[in-house]
Amino acid sequence: MSIKTKDWTAQIDKFPGSPSFRTSGTVTVAHSGITPKLEYMPLQDKSFDLRLELKLETSDAPSLQVETDKVVEYESQGNSNVSGVSIFHEGKLLHHIDKVVITH
Repeated sequence: MSIKTKDWTAQIDKFPGSPSFRTSGTVTVAHSGITPKLEYMPLQDKSFDLRLELKLETSDAPSLQVETDKVVEYESQGNSNVSGVSIFHEGKLLHHIDKVVITH
């Protein structure tokens, strides 16, 4: 199954009192009953590249049977040194973000 994604961003917020890291993107899903989620992968490499897994959860509720763009986001609180983000789906690299924006 081919996954379409776009508009990936990654940001380290160094604002005093609430430092955090977040990454987000848009995933095109087959119907509105599918919810994309980003999860921290237990297996990380020794670099500052963060590995996240894109999972698609399907609801049993009635949904529109039309392709739908949905925003997916991952956020973690605290100081971060992330230099890039690798997004995987079913064990395969889906997208890599190599530009991390730092805000103060």
